[in-house]
Amino acid sequence: MIPVSGFEGARVGVLGLGRSGLSAARALGAGDAHPVCWDDNPQQREAAEREGFEVADLSRPGALDDIARLVVSPGIAHLYPAPHPVVLAALEAGVPVDNDIGLFFAALATGAWDDFDTAPRVAAVTGSNGKSTTAALIHHVLSNAGRSAQLAGNIGRGVLDIDPPGDGGVVVLELSSYQTELARALTPDVAVFTNLSPDHLDRHGGKGGYFAAKRRLFAEGGPDRAVIGVDEPEGVFLAGQLAEAPGDARVIRVSVTRKLAGPGWSVFARKGFLSEYRKGRQAGAIDLRPIKGLPGRHNHQNACTAYAACRALGLAPRDIEQGFHSFAGLPHRSQMIAEKGGVTFVNDSKATNVDAALKALEAFTSIRWICGGLEKEGGVAALKPGLTNVVRAYVIGREAAGFAMQLDGVEAEICTTMERAVERAMKEAQPGDTVLLAPAAASFDQYDNFEQRGEDFIACVKARL
Repeated sequence: MIPVSGFEGARVGVLGLGRSGLSAARALGAGDAHPVCWDDNPQQREAAEREGFEVADLSRPGALDDIARLVVSPGIAHLYPAPHPVVLAALEAGVPVDNDIGLFFAALATGAWDDFDTAPRVAAVTGSNGKSTTAALIHHVLSNAGRSAQLAGNIGRGVLDIDPPGDGGVVVLELSSYQTELARALTPDVAVFTNLSPDHLDRHGGKGGYFAAKRRLFAEGGPDRAVIGVDEPEGVFLAGQLAEAPGDARVIRVSVTRKLAGPGWSVFARKGFLSEYRKGRQAGAIDLRPIKGLPGRHNHQNACTAYAACRALGLAPRDIEQGFHSFAGLPHRSQMIAEKGGVTFVNDSKATNVDAALKALEAFTSIRWICGGLEKEGGVAALKPGLTNVVRAYVIGREAAGFAMQLDGVEAEICTTMERAVERAMKEAQPGDTVLLAPAAASFDQYDNFEQRGEDFIACVKARL
């Protein structure tokens, strides 16, 4: 646990008592603060009471009068589409609003660091797609190379639940826009921006607000190194803002659409080959094609950003390549779950938006595609470039018929349920086909989350093998 300092004897409000909220309450208590907890869900309040925390309705008049700070869980809106009443009351009362990420960065360094030969470092990853895989890959490569590393944030453990890093330790964080937008302290040593595509637009008041939330990771703390994907205009803009000169090595540009030239530091992948260039000369290269845990161009982008971050943390290209080869991938993210009779089964349930699903469709050929669910804003027209790889679509979800009608030029079967979709896809699959779950939609019409949807897919496949 990372004890939160700076609030000794103070009452600190904690709004939202899920994983991050309870973790924050424990860390505040460990730092001799007095957490005052509230959640709109009675079951979550009961869980906090069982741990001995004070539970009080922070929305009642006067409840915030003696509160030094309000710590808000990431799922709770603080501005758009409308702030939670407790957050609004805190803002109007002048109570500072923060989250567990801000507490973490403010409390991380301690006096013990003065005795370390090498100060611990933090590598933080944000972006629309690939940030989980990128963060996990960085952590895996570091661990494989014998470096002390912990993975936390939006993946793995809660950020305040980790152990205080020791001499030379590295903390790898995956951070969502919800987390970067509200944190009052953001001071990573290495910050990574993977890419940007429209997502969570209602929460951020549009795409500009969404990008602004991501940008805070780079603008607030000024990382020593910034790894920036430059395949979207926002990434090009961000890299340009951070660099002081064309050869500024504090910015590492990353691309999977073109070769990057110039005097600076860059990492790019073309036709499955990763290349690192510094000062106009090649400094490293990896053939990504045989690496089973990183299939497709979207995973090559993850590999490039992870490679750049690991290089910024002092690893040699050979050590990074070894780590890549032993990386098994993450569950529900281009996860190869079985192969039988020449048919491969891939679970990419995390492809909850069109951009992520398109990347999955472009990673394979001859696809039996299981798709559909709770459709997001904007429709599915952007999937068109990847539809040429689809042999047939098997559409699930409560609105399967409407989803199927948008798949121009693709033969689609309305299956509604996962069981029916898997049954039909497996019956019709031929050697060389890939049965791919990449829904291009949220899961909440039929499942609690994308993980549950992916597990259902795996269970249905394995039941028929």
